[in-house]
Amino acid sequence: MTTFWIFIALVVLIGLIMIWVPHFRQQQLLKAEEAGVRKQTNLELFGERLAILEKELQDELLDQAEFDALKKELEINLLQDMKQEGDDSLDGAIKPKSALWPAFMTICLLAISGYFYQQLGAYNEIANPPQANNPHQGMDPAQIMSQRVQMMEAQVQAEPENSQAWFSLGHAYVSANKYDQAAAAFDKVMELVGTHAELLGPKATALYYKAGQKITPEIQAIIDQSLSLDPQDPSTLLLVGMDAFFTADYTKAIDAWQMILDSDRNDVDRTALMNAIGSAKMRMGDSSDTMPNDANHKSMATATTNANTLAIEVTISNELADKVSDTDVVFIFARATQGPKVPLAATKISAANLPAKITLDDSTSMGGDMKLSSVKEVEVIAVLSKNGSVKPQTGDLKGSIEAIAVGGNATLTLDTLVQ
Repeated sequence: MTTFWIFIALVVLIGLIMIWVPHFRQQQLLKAEEAGVRKQTNLELFGERLAILEKELQDELLDQAEFDALKKELEINLLQDMKQEGDDSLDGAIKPKSALWPAFMTICLLAISGYFYQQLGAYNEIANPPQANNPHQGMDPAQIMSQRVQMMEAQVQAEPENSQAWFSLGHAYVSANKYDQAAAAFDKVMELVGTHAELLGPKATALYYKAGQKITPEIQAIIDQSLSLDPQDPSTLLLVGMDAFFTADYTKAIDAWQMILDSDRNDVDRTALMNAIGSAKMRMGDSSDTMPNDANHKSMATATTNANTLAIEVTISNELADKVSDTDVVFIFARATQGPKVPLAATKISAANLPAKITLDDSTSMGGDMKLSSVKEVEVIAVLSKNGSVKPQTGDLKGSIEAIAVGGNATLTLDTLVQ
């Protein structure tokens, strides 16, 4: 691009030189020509007047003294005329060329250069730069996920024996709420590489969400099979702990999550697990991790846990209660009131459990560096979805809390029908 600009600048510069240099050179020639004409005219006038005086001297109309005086006067006048910068009698006789024509040619040159650059150069790329650094700009999360799933589907179609591609597609299906397809993808992986706990756990999780976050006999059988193969499988224990937490069996949740921590695995978010365990202990009033005689330390630990937690009771207004079915899903997420509107923590529950109390903390983070504990105030939004989409659609219900301090608790009412 820099080379192209340099080339354009050189062409324009050469064109301007070709237009304006001849014009200024012509102006100089005209001035020189005008000066020569003036000089010649003065000499001719001097010669004519001197010839007249000489004739009068011969005809004895003038004596020698008068002739000499008049001749001297003519010579003085000639010298004065030669010193003058211009002769008024000749002004306008030779007029300089106007700058209008070269100015018009300059405008045409610039216009033609701009036209060819727009047609042949990279004008469109500069005016509308490609979004190479952000290919998802202008897309909502549902559209981004749909595009991601389509790309992964294309990959497994091109490489049907690629077990890792099928595994990634299964997780993408779970994120896109396509639970049947997710279970089928994990089955495909097991068909390729055999039955393993790390595959049974994600399949059980997909079926768990399909069942409205309830462990059915089928799901329990998969969990049992997975734990029999690997008692410390993180994906299975995460599911066990999450279900126990939502059903208020905090001891079971703590045991499941602590087992993952004790496994010393490097492929888990240990910080999130410890935060989840702390949240469960806070709920059950467990102080086993504090010294019995250290009241100050216990108070500090409790305050720290509360400061990073939101306790939200989700209810539905009486006017909209008849628009809820047990198959609906409620998404609840918190995002900062200041800065980027990125979800810091999120969870979902079945509409059949309303009203319900949920907890948002770092264990329910959306991943990345931004967590609930990193801000002081958030807004909380709940969407009751009819089709499993996080994005509100016509017929869904919505409610929000505009601002709540992290560490507080509040009631969020679904009171708006999305039109």
